[in-house]
Amino acid sequence: MSKELCLLRHGKSDRDLAVDDFDRPLKKRGKAAVQRVAEWMLQQHILPDYLVSSPAKRAISTANIAHKALSIEGLDIKQDRRMYQEGLEAIKAVLADCPINATRVLLVGHNPDLEDLLVYLVGATRLPETNKLLPTSAFVRLKMPEDWFALEPGCAQLLSLTYAKSLLDEDNSI
Repeated sequence: MSKELCLLRHGKSDRDLAVDDFDRPLKKRGKAAVQRVAEWMLQQHILPDYLVSSPAKRAISTANIAHKALSIEGLDIKQDRRMYQEGLEAIKAVLADCPINATRVLLVGHNPDLEDLLVYLVGATRLPETNKLLPTSAFVRLKMPEDWFALEPGCAQLLSLTYAKSLLDEDNSI
């Protein structure tokens, strides 16, 4: 099996609270959107064997919701400070630190870093044109090279880009 990288942007957070950016919690609708994406991942059998999250409150809450919905025995959430506002090179370093035997890695984090990583790995010309490539709760699947350490520009193939809004139940209750 070739390697896959999955990116999950945190759910919608509450910007109205007077707290530091790092401590912003998810809104109710953000939690619901992440839950829907995680349930869809389970239905599609998109199950990570390694999970790394930003330690920021909204990201780790997102990772916890996904982790619970996927209920993968033995899968732990690794928190890595480099996933929070550290830039593209830091996230590439997080990937380089993934175990060699990890075949499907899920990163839970923030923009602009996740978008920058996506553009770097796939190449801007091979991505859909949109105002915001990764809105909150967006999920991406990428086919990756065999080595998490050798990530060159354009080395990945976009398999799917899924938005929580596209997964709404028929009653639009999310």
